[in-house]
Amino acid sequence: MPVIGYLGPESPEPFASRLKAFHEGLAESGYVDGRNVTIEYRWAEGQYTRLPALAADLASRKVAVIAAPGGAPVALAAKAATATIMIVFEMGGDPVALGVVDSLSRPGRNLTGVSSLSVEVSRKRLEFMHELLPTAAAFAVAVNPTSPTANSQLKNLDAAADALGVRLHLLNASTEQEFEAMFSTVSQLRAGGLVFTSDPYFAFRSQQLAALAVRYAIPAITQSRDFPIAGGLMSYGGDFTQSHRRAGLYVGRILNGEKPSDLPVQLVTKVELFVNLKAAKALDITFPPSLISGADMVIE
Repeated sequence: MPVIGYLGPESPEPFASRLKAFHEGLAESGYVDGRNVTIEYRWAEGQYTRLPALAADLASRKVAVIAAPGGAPVALAAKAATATIMIVFEMGGDPVALGVVDSLSRPGRNLTGVSSLSVEVSRKRLEFMHELLPTAAAFAVAVNPTSPTANSQLKNLDAAADALGVRLHLLNASTEQEFEAMFSTVSQLRAGGLVFTSDPYFAFRSQQLAALAVRYAIPAITQSRDFPIAGGLMSYGGDFTQSHRRAGLYVGRILNGEKPSDLPVQLVTKVELFVNLKAAKALDITFPPSLISGADMVIE
């Protein structure tokens, strides 16, 4: 049986819904783990510095294809590990700007994959928060300084802040130990709310972030629907179930003989807005009808 090397940035538990979507896509192309394909998993357990070594280990085993879902750090680690083994990535950023592929239509070399719009819509999260809290003069922004997309997102957020006439307070966090201090600082700054930049490290810790947002009574918006589902206020970002399903489908197509260079990078253009009315009530916030009517999911 062919072997797929699966490079995961986290552990299986927080990745479960994405892994399920990947398997569904793989099955659509005719492959089921244990039946006609084997998957070797390598998990970084949230320690992204481990990704290059894990990717190199998969490459040394000469797997048929490497699946690299879960953001730009995973894709870049896989790319650095091999120039011959075929790679399918999944990320929220622009793979051309990050140097992962040559172009979307003709990726070239041994890589292709799927990109959603999570990184590009960080600006929109600030606009939604301002629409919800129009009298707020300033907002805090959560940034992972180790993210390869951090600078481009901050540039877009600065432009949005200028257009809206609000100030931004940048708060860095790249480890779980920094999360509580970040929420405490938001309270001290008297910022209107907290806007998270797109980053897989934040997305996979939605439950922890939601619990802190509730504890500190902070209006916050992230990229992942897991955040409002866990009790946070809002989320706006790409549909990760679709992007991971399509990544699985591409892996299957490559196993069926297609080349990455002939498979254009797919864009998941659907962006979803989730709002949590229960969280809003606890914060004494009323959602304007425009946000409610435009939401893909309203949690009551």
